[in-house]
Amino acid sequence: MPIFKKNTATYTDEELLSAYLETAETNYFGELYNRYIPLLYGLCLKYLQNEEKAQDAVMQIFEDLLPKINRYEIKVFKTWLYSVAKNYCLQQLRKEEKEITVDFNTQFVEFEDIMHLFDNDDKEENANRLTALKKCLEKLPEIQRTTICKFFMEEMSYMDIADVTGFQLKSVKSYIQNGKRNLKICIEKEISY
Repeated sequence: MPIFKKNTATYTDEELLSAYLETAETNYFGELYNRYIPLLYGLCLKYLQNEEKAQDAVMQIFEDLLPKINRYEIKVFKTWLYSVAKNYCLQQLRKEEKEITVDFNTQFVEFEDIMHLFDNDDKEENANRLTALKKCLEKLPEIQRTTICKFFMEEMSYMDIADVTGFQLKSVKSYIQNGKRNLKICIEKEISY
């Protein structure tokens, strides 16, 4: 077993992680985690858009990681922690997002392939089509639904979506195109009944 210095502030990230994994003494992991609290807080604030939720997230991530850190193979702690925190925030956002609201007047202007289905003056028929759209959004694979909603409803760019989701830029474009095509097919089937 290696001998560790008493002053943990002088340890590298890898030394602290190794010390924690070998001894299970929480002060090693605590020191390591404390180094990145400002980074985590900034990241959580960026995603959660709320100071209190960001603070809670930073603490919750620490509590969640401590008992299971030894299950992970970590090469670069900072990069790994950033990824864990980002995923945690995205999960929180998904939990809060219970219903998708759609404003066709402003959000779906670019959605030409689908919007032509709503060119009718019949309000009842348009209401049926709106119901079909909501139903079809739920039927999309999660990746397509997420990228479609972020692009059209949240008006995020391809690059922003890639940033937030961790998907490759090419994949984001593909998910959106496939999602649009699948939505159009589904809506046409729904309203033809």
